[in-house]
Amino acid sequence: MFKLGAKDLRRTRPIPETYSTIKRKPIYLVLDRVIDTYNIGSLFRLADAIAAEKIYICGDTEYPPNSRIHKAAVGTEEWVPWEKKENTIDLVKELKQKGMQIIAVEQSSLSTPYSVLGAKVGLPVAIVVGNETDGISKEVLDLADVIVELPMFGVNKSLNVWGSAAVIVYKVLESIQEE
Repeated sequence: MFKLGAKDLRRTRPIPETYSTIKRKPIYLVLDRVIDTYNIGSLFRLADAIAAEKIYICGDTEYPPNSRIHKAAVGTEEWVPWEKKENTIDLVKELKQKGMQIIAVEQSSLSTPYSVLGAKVGLPVAIVVGNETDGISKEVLDLADVIVELPMFGVNKSLNVWGSAAVIVYKVLESIQEE
């Protein structure tokens, strides 16, 4: 597998011969109304880092091509399959019908600590992250198979959306590698 640095990623577009060599994992990222373009770009970098199958960008938000997403993504938005969807609820229902496990990353009375996530992970899996202010919509949370949250020990109530996603994605990878 070839590797590209940030400089090369910013100016290299994938060609079928290289794009098809990426062995993708059955992990999908679902962005529920994530509005910060730098978060979206960072989520593309995360998806590339783990060779995610796809990103779904849902709701009224920016999507590639976008110069701010490109800057934060360091060009990885060219290498990660993605799709724009208008409605997260409809998408999650569709993914569930295809047998996909839905993990929502959100602070909720129904949340379970991320540390026990390993026993609850099945593949394929979609990891849903939400809007930076309002979080994941209640309707999407109601559809989730598991809601997980990260402990917050300081004065801040929440971690950045891409940072939270990274912790959960790597926890999922850890649990599937143990099988």
